[in-house]
Formats: sequence, C-alpha cells, structure tokens
Amino acid sequence: MCGVAGIVHLPSASARPGAARPTTDALRAMAAALRHRGPDGDGVLVDGDAGLAHTRLAIIDPAGGAQPMQLPERRLGIVFNGEVYNYVELREELVKAGHVFRTKSDTEVVLRALAEWGDDALSRFNGQWAIALWDAERRRLLLARDRVGIHPLYYAESPGRVVFASEVKAIFAADPALRRGLDPIGLDQTFTFWAAIAPRTVFRGVSELPPGHVRVYEDGRVAERAFYRHDLRPRFQGSIDDAEEAVRAALEKATALRMLRADVPVGCYLSGGLDSSLVSALGLRAKGERFHTFSLRFADAEFDETEYQRAVSRALGTEHHEVVVAREDIARVFPTVVRHAERPLLRTAPAPLLLLSKLVADLGTKVVLTGEGADEIFGGYDLFREGRVRRFWARHPESKLRPLLLQRLYPYLARSPVAQRATAVQFFGRDLASYREPGFAHGTRWTTTNALKRMVAPDLRPPPGTDAVAELRASLPPDLAGWSPLAQDQYIEILTLLGPYLLGSQGDRMLMASSVEGRFPFLDPDVVDLANSLPDAYKLRVLDEKHVLKRVAAPLVPREIVERKKQPYRAPDAMSFVTPSASPEIDELLSREAVAKTGVLDAGGVQALWKKCKANAGGGAFSNTDNMALVAAISTQLLCRELLGAS
Repeated sequence: MCGVAGIVHLPSASARPGAARPTTDALRAMAAALRHRGPDGDGVLVDGDAGLAHTRLAIIDPAGGAQPMQLPERRLGIVFNGEVYNYVELREELVKAGHVFRTKSDTEVVLRALAEWGDDALSRFNGQWAIALWDAERRRLLLARDRVGIHPLYYAESPGRVVFASEVKAIFAADPALRRGLDPIGLDQTFTFWAAIAPRTVFRGVSELPPGHVRVYEDGRVAERAFYRHDLRPRFQGSIDDAEEAVRAALEKATALRMLRADVPVGCYLSGGLDSSLVSALGLRAKGERFHTFSLRFADAEFDETEYQRAVSRALGTEHHEVVVAREDIARVFPTVVRHAERPLLRTAPAPLLLLSKLVADLGTKVVLTGEGADEIFGGYDLFREGRVRRFWARHPESKLRPLLLQRLYPYLARSPVAQRATAVQFFGRDLASYREPGFAHGTRWTTTNALKRMVAPDLRPPPGTDAVAELRASLPPDLAGWSPLAQDQYIEILTLLGPYLLGSQGDRMLMASSVEGRFPFLDPDVVDLANSLPDAYKLRVLDEKHVLKRVAAPLVPREIVERKKQPYRAPDAMSFVTPSASPEIDELLSREAVAKTGVLDAGGVQALWKKCKANAGGGAFSNTDNMALVAAISTQLLCRELLGAS
C-alpha cells in the first residue's frame, strides 16, 4: 500500500493563459503529505505536462518496485497504490505476449497489462488498488479505482489542470493558495448516510472517484465509466451444501493469495467475531506456522470481547497481541483520527483501530488480514434482519405478534431501541407504508442521523429542496426495483456504508496512519461475485444471518464463536470526552467563540448538547442521537482545525 499523487496540465479551451504546469517542488510537497502511507521510499516524475508522485510501503519486491515507474518504449508512466494479487498469473500471460520484465513487482505487471490490453486490463485485476496512468504520446491521463473502493483516490479540476491524490491533504499541499472549505451537500450526505457518497466529498471543489470506475482525460475531454457494478440477483444453481463448498474454496484461495503474496510478514486482526476468526483460521492454514493475531480490548466491559478473542487464539495456536483501550485513549488520539479520516465522524470507532494499527507497526508487522466486508456481502447486519421483520409487519399491520420479532435484534446495545416494547413499536413502526421502496430498511437509521442537521449553520446547509435520500434513490440502477428486498438492502449498504464509511474511515485510513497495509479476503472479486449470486436464504435464513458462512466456519473455529450472538464492533462514543483529561480541551473546542469562528455549526446548539453530555456523564439520559451529534460536532470542529486551517 502506498500514496499516489499527481498534477497534469490538460489542453482546454477554458484554460487560463499560463496555467501552472507541474513542478518538482509541488510534487514533493504532495508526497510529503502522504509520507505515512509510504515511509519506505518516494519518487517524483515530471514528463512535460504531467507530474507523478509516489510514497512507498514496500510489500512486494522491495528492491525493485520503486515508483513512479515508466515504460520508456511507450512513454507510459504509472503511480499505483495497492496490490494486484494475481500478478503472477498475469505476468505469465504477458511474457508469452513478448513482454520482458525488469522487476518482480506487481506494479510492473499492472503497467504492462495496461499497455497490452488497454483499459480492459482493469477487469482482470484481482486486488485492491488506485491507479494513475499517464500516456505522454497520447496526452492521456487514466484514473481508476478497485471494485469496492478499498483504496481512496481524489481529484480537483480547474480549467486546463487536474490534481489527484490518495488523500485530500495532498491536493491541498499542491496548491497552498487553493480556497479550502466544506461542501454543503457533502456535509448533508454525511449527516444522512454517515459519509458523503462518491463522487461527492465534504470538501468544496474536491471529488472522489467512485469504486469500480475509470476516469479518462484526453483531447480536452473527460469521460468516466463504471467497469464493475454489483449484481445481487441470484444465479447460483446448487444446494446449500454446494454453496458451502464453493464459499469455502473461494475464501481459502482469497486468503492464501493475500497471505502468501507478500515479501514481508502478514498477520491478522482478531475481533472475536465470526468473520475475523474464520480469516485467522484460513490465514494460519495458508502459512502453516508462527501466525500473529492482533486484538483490541476495552476497559469498558460493554464493548470488550477479550474472552472470545483469546478462545480463538488458543484454539488456533496463534502468537497473540493485545492493546487495551480506555475512554481517555480515544479522546487523546481523536484529533489524529480526524486528520487521517478527512471527514466528520459520527462514531469514535476509528480511534481504537488507530491504536491497534500502531501496535501492529510497533511489533514490526506491515500487513494484516481483516474480516471487513463479510457482513455486507453475506447479509450479516441486524439492519437486514430488521428490514425483513419490518416488511413482514408492514404486510400484516394488524398483527400483535410480528413486532415481537424485533426483540431478537440489538441484544448487545445497553440502550437498545427494542428494550421497551412500546418504544420499539413506535420507532420501527414508522413509514411502514413505504416498505416496497428501495432503502426502506435503512430508513430508521437515516431518519435518526438526519436529526444532526439541526446543528448545521444556515450558510452550510444545502440548497432548498435538496433531499439526500431522494437523490440517492434516483441514482440507483433502474433494475434494482426488481431485485429481492435483501438484495436491495445489501446493494445500498455497500454503496453508502462499506466504501464511504467502513473502508474510508475505519479501514484504509486508520491502517495507513501507522503505515500498515490491510488485506480483505471477503472483498476478493471472486468471493464477492459468488456471494452476490447466492439465493437470499443461503445468506439470511429466516433471521439467521450469514447462514452459509457459519457452515463454512463450523469445522474451523471454536463452536462458541459460531453460535454466539452477533456483536458488531463498537467503541465508547460521547462519554469518551467527559473525562478530566479531555474535557478542558473539548470545552475550548466547542465554546461559543470557537464554533462561531469556524462557522459550520450552530454555536448555541452545540453548547447545549455539550452541557447535556456533561450533565449525564453516566449516559442514562444521553440518547443514541445525542451521542452521534456530539461526536459529529467534535469531529467537524477538529476537521476544520486540522485540514482547513481554522484556529
């Protein structure tokens, strides 16, 4: 994993006379902003109107894979972030086609594959990547991003010029005079879906390339297309036994590729849940010995899963490492978390993951496997079960028994929405008439998050009539309405949460903050396509989530892990900041003067919320919405300070 950046001067009728061409100094400034993504080396290349920059985390061919990399005979130059795991097989094809390789790196394979097969090569890559390719002969810039958006890629356009980078801070470094500010629509999306949906970002004038897309600049024109789209219509023809065998084989292959195709040690995150336990078991099987696992422990018992983590480690015989996280730790690192996440956050969950990645790096490991993505592609979230229950209820609104099924949801929440029957019926009974609409299952979450928008100052609110949910629905594929409800729910969860929030805030960013590469077997293209093709009942069997995955895991991990009630990863939120060490800094950050000076949030509303939080330090009267609102206020203020230069 690495950092990529670049500046390209493009012909344009609207280009400003004398528009700045790339300079080595500007490119080095961009690389410096990405040093955490690649501490093992850096490089810049200026080729006429194009400049490329790269910072390297050396994983494959440490001696020979330096970037930017060029093919002199074609004047093709590339900067590449990530890994293409099937580079060995692709290299064999390219050698047969006459290519002579100078390195053993996957970067050279990617470069020569694009030279040989053109843009069609993107569909042949099994991996996680963000790519920028400059063709000097054709004056053509290609930007591309992997299918699910594991690695980020941003760009900012002005007449005759495009600047791109792995992180927004590098775009800002390219042009210190660039006007920096927040985008009202991106902010509105964040306070609806937990993150802005690409190409939108929270920064004015900065866009994000959507997952599975390629964007090409050539001959004064810009063209963008999707080379991949999730298709969740069932196509698998076999029995559940057949599906179990197919999933096992696909996961074994995906894990082995990510375990073995590295020239540095690879470990695994172990949360104590089904997904990371299964990946740990398969990773150990691929490696055979001395396999390291890394876990988060929490000082708060409500969030701690130590007993399950240690049970898996004992059963597998891994060399296990732990970091204990207290509320004070979350508050202490939260400014760093926001600086790396580059967005307002509604939860503190990324903070412990930052501390976990630091543990990994401190122990000398550069790469870890994780279980990310399993819930989205195999139907693991309570949201999917909730959607099924609410649709069942909507079809039989007179039923007194069907709402009782909601009591099987969210057992892990201290302030669960199903804890009181009357409250649950009122909360989940909203908007039942729209149960045929795409996004119905997500509606309760979006409605809850929408309350945060009351904090936004008038100048940062979106134009009148803007409706984030309506715009999302209008952008969905036309044939989505014909998919099953579960397939619709999964597609929208992948679109709105997996890439923008989980991978964007908790995955790539928190790993790369410590120069650690994450690898995600569940997001292997073959695993994803297989999971997408399965019948709903193989994933969500009545209310049993990830049914086929549990069958795969049963012979590999302890029984108590397979049978335990699902407990999603969570961390202490607002109350992390109500501590003797954190409160004075938050008092200053959320003061009327500081909030008014930033100009993003309503100073009076933020002050009232902070006072309510401190008055309810035990958490009793501080609701889930209050929790999200306070974390959002703190992170927004920090974002303005850390990236926009607000004092």
